[in-house]
Amino acid sequence: MSRPFGMSNASLLKAGWALARPLLHRLDPERAHDLTLQALKYAPLPAPAPDDPSLKVEAFGLTFANPIGLAAGFDKNGAIAHKAHLLGFGFAEIGTLTPRPQAGNPKPRLFRLPEEQAVINRFGFNNLGHEHAARTLKKAACVLGINIGANKDASDRVADYVSGIHAFSGLADYFTINVSSPNTPNLRDLQKPEALDDLLARVLGARDSLTQKFGRTPVLLKIAPDLSLGELDGIVKVARAKKIDGMIVSNTTITRPGATAQDRAGLEAGGLSGKPLFPLATRMLAATYLRVDRQFPLVGVGGVDSAGTALAKIEAGATLVQLYSALVFHGPGLIATIKQGLAVRDLAAAVGSKAADWAKV
Repeated sequence: MSRPFGMSNASLLKAGWALARPLLHRLDPERAHDLTLQALKYAPLPAPAPDDPSLKVEAFGLTFANPIGLAAGFDKNGAIAHKAHLLGFGFAEIGTLTPRPQAGNPKPRLFRLPEEQAVINRFGFNNLGHEHAARTLKKAACVLGINIGANKDASDRVADYVSGIHAFSGLADYFTINVSSPNTPNLRDLQKPEALDDLLARVLGARDSLTQKFGRTPVLLKIAPDLSLGELDGIVKVARAKKIDGMIVSNTTITRPGATAQDRAGLEAGGLSGKPLFPLATRMLAATYLRVDRQFPLVGVGGVDSAGTALAKIEAGATLVQLYSALVFHGPGLIATIKQGLAVRDLAAAVGSKAADWAKV
């Protein structure tokens, strides 16, 4: 695709968003999201400029061109994973994927809160299943994570996670074990130490059984922001004992902080993401960092919408950062803006530099 008048990739993305946002925000949020995915899937996006070498990150045995990733939930079935690098991401995480296709919860199930720059969803792991994703997924030019979960009606939920390891080994650069979505009944019970110990033992056993064939694929655990510190202690103890490769902090929250509780859409059931989640998720990130004691890296997610908030995640303990909801309000040009703001920093030195302060907030 040629670049009109010499416009850069970032300028084109920003210009396209300026035209598309008024239309998309007049539509039902889920319809707007589906149209966005279709547009990104078929649009012949130009390649972005190479990332500044200062943004390069090594984590989990993988190399990331930059530390900014697309969080799970945006691209549930991997439709645009192979194009995530064209949007400027250093990595992309697809899913959550379950063994069998499932429709998820009844619509409407996605709500915008524009004044708070927040989103509430109660999708319930709607996806097309392992077979479809494994058949259609194209290898990404950036690091690809696959987020796996369990079907709502599974008789053995742990077996569903094991199934995901078998289905996507050889395709995934890393796996995320999602036990923290609030939209599948009782799923968060898998964060309890005894259940988590069994889950990780079986998942890591499946991963290890495939290592000779596919190489060792890192396994990360994604946790909720609504944990007590006592609950977090139990999770980290199990995670360290099982020698997982990393943790993602955090998923959406069932709480409604600040002005969100006063918004009519804020009364909807589901997980809240976006700007109001930032303090809660970053505090949980810092608390996790202090407990992990550098045994493995962390991914910070929740409320990232600027270079400043991305840096705050890193200072709270994140080696890598993910975003999703901010794209709803700022568009894909945000990614280049964040990277530009981070390129002047010594990111490795910044990791965890303010974790103790954040943990007290």
